[in-house]
Amino acid sequence: MRKIMFVCHGNICRSPMAEFIFKRMVAERGLEAEFEIRSSATSTEEIWNGIGNPVYPPAEAELSKHGISCNGKRAVQLQKSDYDKYDLFVGMDSANIRNMHRILGGDPEGKIRKLMDYTARPGDVADPWYSDRFDIAYRDIYEGCAGLLESLI
Repeated sequence: MRKIMFVCHGNICRSPMAEFIFKRMVAERGLEAEFEIRSSATSTEEIWNGIGNPVYPPAEAELSKHGISCNGKRAVQLQKSDYDKYDLFVGMDSANIRNMHRILGGDPEGKIRKLMDYTARPGDVADPWYSDRFDIAYRDIYEGCAGLLESLI
């Protein structure tokens, strides 16, 4: 079983979008038993008294437009102990990558990657929290997830 952790800053927009888009892609190929797919944050900004906020409503609405539910997902923070539990950590932007290295204590096994590196357009997935372009974030995340899945199967 391959264990994948998608990571962004707050775990309320991009990384949960990636988690649920990737879960859909895996299910469409009948590969659910071969993957464990989660998402987390590098910050605690969306976690209060140990309880994470739900997916940001515009991100949830964008997923819903594509028939994807993220019901029940709440923000959680990436932990150093996750390094030994997951095979791959996929960040959305350069700041996520930098913070993942800090939280995880480095990357001795080369498990940290950037999502858009699995596309013909390497770079960052722009944060729709600031741009309000959840459609563009969806497109980029979908393309990155498709490239990631192809690289794994």
